[in-house]
Amino acid sequence: MDLRLDRDMSNCSIARTLEVVGEKWTILILREVWYGSSRFGDFERVLGCPRNLLAARLRMLVEEGILATETYKEPGARSRPKYVITPKGMDLVPAVMGLLQWGDRYRADPEGPAVLTRHRGCGAHVNVHVRCEQGHSVREEDIESVPGPAFRMKAAE
Repeated sequence: MDLRLDRDMSNCSIARTLEVVGEKWTILILREVWYGSSRFGDFERVLGCPRNLLAARLRMLVEEGILATETYKEPGARSRPKYVITPKGMDLVPAVMGLLQWGDRYRADPEGPAVLTRHRGCGAHVNVHVRCEQGHSVREEDIESVPGPAFRMKAAE
């Protein structure tokens, strides 16, 4: 059996993650949260996402603990929920920033990216880099995948 080809993929972390965030509207909602949106109407206005789909995606993000709701009330109006990012949601920033970085390089408008990401502290452009736990920069060709604690081979057929 070949470890690379005959492994059981039913417990793949990437596949499980995509079950949660692998849909276009979900990633775009997260983008808008990081850009400062927090209200259903704001998401609807900016994204143009159908209301029922938007409501379902927001509900799922809350159920998964990626977003949380807080109540706000404008004068003379009823209380409504607003959506805020949780620490679990913040852990998705590198993944979404990686998508943005790739898109800016390969899919941006001919005039350039629509949005630039800068470090608020110094103004420098923000980039996503892969590093090991020791802090070394790691090139793609230097990454190896080895069996982890939940590794399983496919059952014999």
